[in-house]
Amino acid sequence: MPSVSQTTFESTLADFFRERLQAGAEDLDPRPQEETLWYLGSLLARFGDSGQVFSFDEGELSIRPLALLYRDAVEVDSHYHRCLILRQLGDLALFMGALFPENYSRRGIGRDYFIGMGGGAYDYLGENARHNRRVFSELADRFARLLELVAAVCGRGREMDATDILQLFQRWRESGDPQLAAQLRSLGVVLPEIGGLH
Repeated sequence: MPSVSQTTFESTLADFFRERLQAGAEDLDPRPQEETLWYLGSLLARFGDSGQVFSFDEGELSIRPLALLYRDAVEVDSHYHRCLILRQLGDLALFMGALFPENYSRRGIGRDYFIGMGGGAYDYLGENARHNRRVFSELADRFARLLELVAAVCGRGREMDATDILQLFQRWRESGDPQLAAQLRSLGVVLPEIGGLH
């Protein structure tokens, strides 16, 4: 059970993230539901505690791979436990895909992997969860856009080095995402016409 100070910390951190998410969401059309922004703020605050991200598995403290969480969800008999595991899978896919994409891209794991795993988990929850079905449905339908929102909200104020800018450029080149283009331009990068890239 969390201590009073831990609960206060998470509450304050959740409010901080919610304010930033609400400000960042103004640029999205359509704007995400308020419930979804609250969910994302709580998710980020919860993962502010590394114990919510890491687990002790086979004698090591590590982040359980998304594919193994998916396997766990498929193999579990209880509908309730399946939903819990899939929520953890969706939340981790969103968090890791938004905050640490470069760590995974070095291992050949791209953005599409996080979108597929997280979007699929939230899609199931949108149809089968006891609570928050509308939130999970929106997270499933708009996973890529909300992943970018979380990345932008958590990345503000962070100095980008040349490697970060190159990775951002690569993501823009692969997706053509106008928000990534705007972020690159704000960093002073002159972008070629996307049709001219091969």
